[in-house]
Amino acid sequence: MIGKLRGKVDAIGESFLIIDVGGVGYEVQASSKTLRNLKVGDDASLTIDTHVREDAIRLFGFQSEHERSWFRTLQLIQGVGAKVALAVLGILGPQDLANAIALSNVAAVEEAPGVGKKLAQRIVAELKDKAPALSVAGLNVPQGGVGGVGAVAPHGQAAAEAISALTNLGYNPSQASGAVAVAMKEFGPAADTATLIKRGLKELAR
Repeated sequence: MIGKLRGKVDAIGESFLIIDVGGVGYEVQASSKTLRNLKVGDDASLTIDTHVREDAIRLFGFQSEHERSWFRTLQLIQGVGAKVALAVLGILGPQDLANAIALSNVAAVEEAPGVGKKLAQRIVAELKDKAPALSVAGLNVPQGGVGGVGAVAPHGQAAAEAISALTNLGYNPSQASGAVAVAMKEFGPAADTATLIKRGLKELAR
């Protein structure tokens, strides 16, 4: 199985790109968001999910392990195949998708091509408990939890630290993730950990 490819982008199509690795061109399916972030001639390193069938081997490429985890998880939902999973990730990045699920924002998921209201509702409902774990798994949380509470942390890191802090206070991961998602929606991606915790606690106290 191919788990990663590193090489130069040789061509970009509507739903795929070709990566030249040592003179061999690999056709890789990717989300529209991933394709927009690349151009011909770029050096690219993609995490790969390999699908083997009797008549074909298909490669799906992602810019992070976190994104690949969401791709795999989305396909656990009835009615979601690889094409739909890529469509969802083309509209919502991993953290945006986690927030949409935590906030039960069906409309955001429904914006993906090929996803109707019923399927969007199913995705949100069935992934509700998985969103917190997947959200934190893809973020770089430093050892020691919320040590740098006063500083403005990068988008994602502050959210992970806030979720961790709220979980340590006794709230379950789903509650903590939902509260932090509300806080991030209100204060934006530049919000620091302390702000997210304070707003999260206010939300949980309702």
